[in-house]
Parts: sequence; structure tokens; C-alpha cells
Amino acid sequence: MTSRLHKKSIQWRVWLANASFKPMKLILKSFFPFQSWRLRHAATFSQTLRKRFFPILALISCITVLLVGNLTPAIAQVPQLPREEIRGVWMTNNDIDILKERSKVQEAVTQLRRLNFNTIYPVIWNSGYVMYPSAVAKRTNIQPFVLRGADGHDILADLINQAHRQGLLVIPWFEFGFMAPPTSELVMEHPNWFTQKRDGSKTSISAAGEVMWLNPFHPEVQQFITSLVLENISQYDVDGIQFDDHMSLPYEFGYDPYTVALYAQETKNKPPANPQDQAWMRWRAEKITAFMVKLNQAVKAQKPRLIFSVSPNYYDFAYKFQLQDWLNWIRLNIVDELIVQIYRPDLQAFINNISRAEIRESQKSIPTGVGVMAGLRNNPVPIKQIQAQVRAAQERGLGVAFFYYESLWESAPESVAERQAGFQTLFRSPALRARI
Repeated sequence: MTSRLHKKSIQWRVWLANASFKPMKLILKSFFPFQSWRLRHAATFSQTLRKRFFPILALISCITVLLVGNLTPAIAQVPQLPREEIRGVWMTNNDIDILKERSKVQEAVTQLRRLNFNTIYPVIWNSGYVMYPSAVAKRTNIQPFVLRGADGHDILADLINQAHRQGLLVIPWFEFGFMAPPTSELVMEHPNWFTQKRDGSKTSISAAGEVMWLNPFHPEVQQFITSLVLENISQYDVDGIQFDDHMSLPYEFGYDPYTVALYAQETKNKPPANPQDQAWMRWRAEKITAFMVKLNQAVKAQKPRLIFSVSPNYYDFAYKFQLQDWLNWIRLNIVDELIVQIYRPDLQAFINNISRAEIRESQKSIPTGVGVMAGLRNNPVPIKQIQAQVRAAQERGLGVAFFYYESLWESAPESVAERQAGFQTLFRSPALRARI
């Protein structure tokens, strides 16, 4: 920001100096109306001109210096410009019917642009499968199919092309993180990649149903995840990559043979029987952080300006229940954008969560927003609730991202026209984000 203000200051000085000498150019032209004549007699009159107009030039120079000198403090005192405001929406598996049709994608993108959205987060990793043609998935033997559009086209490439034409960013969403359903090919082909609880059980219940958890400490798992991410960002003209609350591990897990042996090797102790033992939790959280640092480095080595986006739960929950120390990630400077999921129907509870100290800390360094629930098929959200939460976020200088596209105006208690009119009031002017 300081460099941009300095550049503007220099540009203003140059303009002012040029403007101040325009009268001098007019005076010269009046004395030398014809170019050829001026050239022939320039030497003859140069001494006369210097003597006659030196006082005028000196006076103009002094005025210019004084003016610029007086203006410089005013420029320096301009308040810091607001960071890029996030106005996003997630596109989930529930939106596949839209994503598979080029015409529906065009309609969706046009509508989002008209309503002054600026970012789309399309799912690319869900239920142990990728949502694009993937050599990594094929090589890993985890996907017997390739998801394509209605006319055989690449769904993600089409969305990116249409969004970029209308000035929207596309940041693919690595939704399932370390999760996978127990029936997926990933589990069947690579059972040793998954971790377990102390009692030997290997599943937990999530919003996506029963899932198993890839072992984030296992080098083969880390290599697999990294390969998928690097493949995606190299294969497509994306603006970033996003990891959410599933780039984590529920605190009950980590008692698989590989992790137990690694912990014993590093600490000379067995993992505590209590999965919430503070040292045991910290060890696992730091291992996940170390992997995220390496993942960020790999991404930046390939595309340095790509947005490394993180969308976790609020910090206390994320760390205590999911070993996800995302505040440390920000302090380590590996996060370019933060969107904290705050899915609370009660306005005061929502406000309490978006007012947390770690969110305010994040705002000082990176674009920060909150995830707002726009509705679910079996739990629609009224537009008044959405508007109240967005206003509360905006009052605190926060951007927003909505979960998820279909519920913006479908599966809602109001008509499509009413919903779109309601969203029109949220973002009254464009806020385009700069592409990399």
C-alpha cells in the first residue's frame, strides 16, 4: 500500500510539473510560430530567452515545489484502501446439474456478475473422487470414471472460461480434504493410508455421513494430496486453491500403527490414552501445520501468485476438535485468504463469532470473510436472515461467501424473483478482484 501511494505521489508531481510548464510552451510558440524558423534561429535567441524568461521559470518552479510539498502530506494521510472484498459462493455436488450444462453455467455466471459477486468456489474433490479428468486419480487407481459435461466437455474448464470472461475469479475447492467414504475406491485400494481411533474403529459421522480419514502424517498420503493439488493448478487457469475444515483430523484419530510408531520415535513415549491430552494434540496439530507449509511451498513454487485460501470453522472448534491450527497458518504467512464458516441462524450468535479476536487479527494481513448459510434443500433460510448476517459482516469490514449456489434462489422460502431482489441489495456496486 505504501508503495502504491508513493507511486501516485510521484505521478501527481510529474503531472503538476508538466502542467505548470504549459504556459511557458505557449509563450515560446508565440515567439516562434513556425517550426522551421524556430530551428534556424534557436541558437540566436537561446541566450535572449534565458535572460528574459529565467525569472518566470524560477517563479513557476518555486510555486510547483511549494504546491507539491503541501500536497504530499495530504496524500500520505489518505486512509488505507480496503482490502479486496470477498463476495463468493460455493458450487457443490448439489450444483452438478447446473455445472454440466454450458448454457446453465453461462446463466449462473451472468446472474452472479449482475448481482456483483466476484468469486466462485467450485468443488473438485468430494467423496474420494475428483471432478475433472485426472491422471493422478487414474494412476492411483481410485476413479473408474471421468466426470464430464452433457456434451462431453470439461466442466471445470468451461466454468473457468465463462467466469473469467465476466470478471469473476475461480478458486477450486478441495472440499473433502482428508475425508473419504468407507465405500470409495480410495479406501479399498489404499487401506493403509487411513488412520483410526484408539479402540481400532476407523469411521466418524460428519455432515457428509459416515467417513474415514486419510492419515495426514503418512508420507504417501501427503504425496497423493500434493499431486492432486499441483495437477489441478497446472492443468487449469485457476485463480487459487481452497482447503476447508476437512483439511484436518478429528482429535480421536491418530492411533494407527504408522502414527504410533512415529510418535514413539520422536518422543520416546506411546501416544496418551486420552486423545485430548494437550501434548498429544499439539504434536498432531503441528504435523498437520508442517504439511500445510510444504503444500503451500509446492503451490507457490508452481504459481507464486495463486491464492492459497482456507475456509475452516471458528478457531476454538477447529483446534480443539479437528487439530486444525489455522491461526498459526496465518502467522506463518501461508494463507492468502480466510473465510471462516459461521453457520448460525441466531443473529447474535453469528455476530459473536465474527467478532472473535483471531478474525480481527486475520483482517490486518489478508482478505477475510465469513461463510454464510444460504440454505439447504431440507432447511431453507429466509432472505431476511441472510441480509442481516451479511450486513453484520460488512459493518465489521468482512467479506462473505455463501453455501451454496443452488440455495441462493432455489430451495428457498421466497420466489426466485424475491430472492434475487434481496441479493441485489447486498452488493450495490461492483467489487472486482484482481486476477493473478
